[in-house]
Amino acid sequence: MSEFAQDPRRAAIEAAFADRSLLSAASDAVRSVLGDLDAGRLRVARPPAEADDDWIVDGWLQQAVVLAFGLFEVRAIEGGDLLWQDRLPPKRLTSEDRVRAVPPGVARFGSHLEPGVVLMPGFVNIGAYVGAGTMIDTWATVGSCAQIGRDVHLAGGVGIGGVLEPPGARPVIVEDGAFLGSRCVVVEGVRIGREAVLGANVVLTASTPIVDVTGPTERVLKGYVPPRSVVIPGTRPKVFPAGTWHVPCALIVGQRSESTDRKTSLNAALRGFDVQV
Repeated sequence: MSEFAQDPRRAAIEAAFADRSLLSAASDAVRSVLGDLDAGRLRVARPPAEADDDWIVDGWLQQAVVLAFGLFEVRAIEGGDLLWQDRLPPKRLTSEDRVRAVPPGVARFGSHLEPGVVLMPGFVNIGAYVGAGTMIDTWATVGSCAQIGRDVHLAGGVGIGGVLEPPGARPVIVEDGAFLGSRCVVVEGVRIGREAVLGANVVLTASTPIVDVTGPTERVLKGYVPPRSVVIPGTRPKVFPAGTWHVPCALIVGQRSESTDRKTSLNAALRGFDVQV
């Protein structure tokens, strides 16, 4: 059972999610939960005690995020000469946060960035959690409630999908030390294991075959990239009424080396397996 099962705000949020006429009564609970998500005191999904177990998802926190959009009116948000219209304000980062955000990089209120995060001109949506030392490179996006570990690199144009409904659905999870190459797309609750490497243009959905081709026979996974795997885009033949066509998949072509540190092993993996980034 979640350690937050007895949180007094939970009942009000679950009731309002089931019956929106109760939203006004749950307003204070929703606002305080957003504040806790923003500060990192709560997170929508938490790592398991054992590495091989799945992450723990608190669906009522996803419900709170959804309800927030019914509480706030669209209003003007100004930044110098720039003007936006949104229901939720951007996250206000100060020197005490120890986060480097390069204009026009934006994190939305209700997301949390640990100290040492670098946010280039990209976007982090509400409910997301980004670990210390992670680089969110130019035009990379981190979707609602996504969980990004420490010392992760999301290269230019990476798209991490958001998951809000149904409540309890696992968000996209990228574990510590992973590297996602340029224009990778990871959506629908896919979990990227620690220190895995995704080459440029890898696209992973919940139904994308992830084929381990490192052994004598293929091993097909879905929704999960094992730790330290090196992954590149691939295709598989599929028979349709109109003929045989090649459809996308992802190929696990090797493992990062244990004998080198993260940066060196990353470069070696990309060279050794002809992975483009």
